[in-house]
Amino acid sequence: MSGTSRKKRLSRRAMLGSAALTTAGVWAALGGRSSWAEPAAAAPSRTTVGDRLWIFSVLAGGDDKSLERGQVLGGSRMTPAEGAFWLNVPNLLLIRSGGEPPLPSSQGPRAKTSFEQYAIAFQPLDRVVWSVVGSGGKGGMSELAPVLDLARKFPNFTGIYLDDFIIDARRQADGRVAGRPAIQPDELQRAREQMKAVGRPLEIWVTLYTHEINPARRIAAPAFRGCDPPLAEFLDQFDVLTLWTWNSDELPMLEENLAALEKIAPKNARIALGMYLWDFHNRKPVPVELMQHQCELGRKWLKEKRIQEMIFLANTVLDVGLPSAEFSREWIAKVGKEPL
Repeated sequence: MSGTSRKKRLSRRAMLGSAALTTAGVWAALGGRSSWAEPAAAAPSRTTVGDRLWIFSVLAGGDDKSLERGQVLGGSRMTPAEGAFWLNVPNLLLIRSGGEPPLPSSQGPRAKTSFEQYAIAFQPLDRVVWSVVGSGGKGGMSELAPVLDLARKFPNFTGIYLDDFIIDARRQADGRVAGRPAIQPDELQRAREQMKAVGRPLEIWVTLYTHEINPARRIAAPAFRGCDPPLAEFLDQFDVLTLWTWNSDELPMLEENLAALEKIAPKNARIALGMYLWDFHNRKPVPVELMQHQCELGRKWLKEKRIQEMIFLANTVLDVGLPSAEFSREWIAKVGKEPL
């Protein structure tokens, strides 16, 4: 990157940071008067494809075991911030995985907690969303307070993330496979009340897999699993519904899976398309032709306003030689400046 282009990039980031601070100041001046559904309306205009792109991230090397099972040896060392830089995306989801980064309450005296150190690395980014329910459905309401502490200190923090939201799936007496929410609907309501204390709008994001929202799927694995209470009864508690396809063999059916989510999604919710670069189900890279399929569909749906965000997963597979990773980087460079 040339010195001139780097200066332009930093200038753009500084302007966006100033805009975020201005928005926060206006919000505070208004006394925080808003309903939970208003954050999207209050957000600055995001006018290009690139503005809507995110990286889903965990600790460096967090997926090495899965890569090894697919005969991709040596592991990854790319951090979340490096992943955003390499892909050239302005927004980041940080998901706690394997207890990392450690909760501030588990650390002794230190200049900055690990949470703060991660957040400092993310300061050049436009938007950051941090998990309260992390990988494997671990976490919950006990993790909300330290995340809200970060949101008070870092103006680019725009929400909380609930990953692997349906947990403890078991076969029920009626033959259904169903789990339960990692955070119950009444707890979600309490979380939203606590989020108001930050003094600006924050959003709640949630992971939804195709095998959790479409019982009519034309693929056997993974099997459909429901939720008790049914997801459709409390999806209005979320601001952003992220749609993920665990088995890349199902990607040709992406259109019908988005339609299934649209049928149950509340009007005020935004939909984000989650895109794996590594197929954890089949232990292999997502084939480039399927990577292109989901990227181009996402681009089309952004322009049609059927979705509002696109997410690439993850930093942990970007530096190990996957063709899907290099394709994604080149695709972002090609389409990122396209107007919406």
